[in-house]
Amino acid sequence: MIDNEELKAIAASCITKHHAHHYLGFAATQWKLFSNEDQPRVKPLLYVYRVLLTGIYLMKSGRVEANLVTLNEEAKLPYIDDLIAQKLTGPEKGTLNSADLKFHESEYQRMTAALKQAYEESTLPELPSGHDALNDLLVRLRLARRNGSD
Repeated sequence: MIDNEELKAIAASCITKHHAHHYLGFAATQWKLFSNEDQPRVKPLLYVYRVLLTGIYLMKSGRVEANLVTLNEEAKLPYIDDLIAQKLTGPEKGTLNSADLKFHESEYQRMTAALKQAYEESTLPELPSGHDALNDLLVRLRLARRNGSD
């Protein structure tokens, strides 16, 4: 049987500062999808901010947090709450006006720079340390499966 706490510890030992590259790439992809829409919508913009804030939080804390409301408790970006409210109370495909687009483009650039800085300042390890523990877990799972004790 897998112990959830053991799995969490192994997962934590697999996090490195280089995970920032994933978040930077993912944010760039999300931004491209958002900005290429004829009528840019609120929901995809929130994806962009969630990805960037998750990456920044990970670089600083070593923990993955993907809840945008929780992330914004630390980031304190005043427009996030407004965007969430607009998404929740407006139409599913609520759009932004051109003035908002300029603002969010500058914020995207600023937040991307903040993630890059968080990467540079991160005390997370360069390499994962959980290889042996992960290998041991996989061996135990395979043996348990072979012995019929899932």
